[in-house]
Amino acid sequence: MKVYTKTGDQGSTSLLGGTRVPKSHDRIEAYGTVDELNSYIGLLRDQDVNKDIAAILIEIQDRLFTIGSSLASDPDKSKVKIPDLLESDVELLEKEIDTMNEQLPEMRSFVLPGGHQSISFCHIARCVCRRAERLVIRLSQNEFVADLVIKYLNRLSDYLFVLSRKITQELDAEETPWNPRK
Repeated sequence: MKVYTKTGDQGSTSLLGGTRVPKSHDRIEAYGTVDELNSYIGLLRDQDVNKDIAAILIEIQDRLFTIGSSLASDPDKSKVKIPDLLESDVELLEKEIDTMNEQLPEMRSFVLPGGHQSISFCHIARCVCRRAERLVIRLSQNEFVADLVIKYLNRLSDYLFVLSRKITQELDAEETPWNPRK
């Protein structure tokens, strides 16, 4: 199988189902950003994180492929079987957030991203996740998007924020509070 097909040389691409759309289409922006997020999650997984976190990150990457497949499908024409995103996928993130929060000091202010390269990558992934969520919401205003996709991305950004704090704790890095000028 060739990697290049030359069918996109004029600025269009095919959705699953065969529909051709411009590469600037909201659906392409949405699943492209989910793909970018998946790459950042992979970069985060390659950092100095414990094996339990790495295992959850692999689960998240799998779910992001599921979301990407869903977003890349023409909801009216695709006959391709897409794996299901389940409510239990959201519940897993919530459980992980709650478990980490129990081990973390109470937040008394916003925190500045940084403190260690691993923490910074986690914050970048969180920001890309928020952008993906916004793009998926924009897409959903005109085309079908499963509600669970938006819910999962929303919860994932929360997970990534709490994970950044957990990694800060595990690496004994400094968590810098934001102290706004007065």
